Amino acid sequence: MDILLAFIFGGAYGAVMHYLMPGRTARGSAVAPVLGAVLGGLVWMTLTWAGQTTLDPWLWILSIAVPAIVVPAVLAVLTRTRANHDARERLRLKIS
Repeated sequence: MDILLAFIFGGAYGAVMHYLMPGRTARGSAVAPVLGAVLGGLVWMTLTWAGQTTLDPWLWILSIAVPAIVVPAVLAVLTRTRANHDARERLRLKIS
């Protein structure tokens, strides 16, 4: 049941990052929370399969740190990619 804490933290962090990072109109509102939750749960699952228990601090640290590092990076790349794609489409369609 402790894996729920990883899902909840990752989802909450993703939701906060969705609103704090620029370009939120260029991406879906569920992308960041779902990404954070999946990353937190995936790290937790991987480490428990590797033999970590809830008494090991690395399980807790990594399940919090990985979403905190990866979510902003992915959101920045998604925002930049969407902006570039939209600019190319405007040029292609001759829309100013």
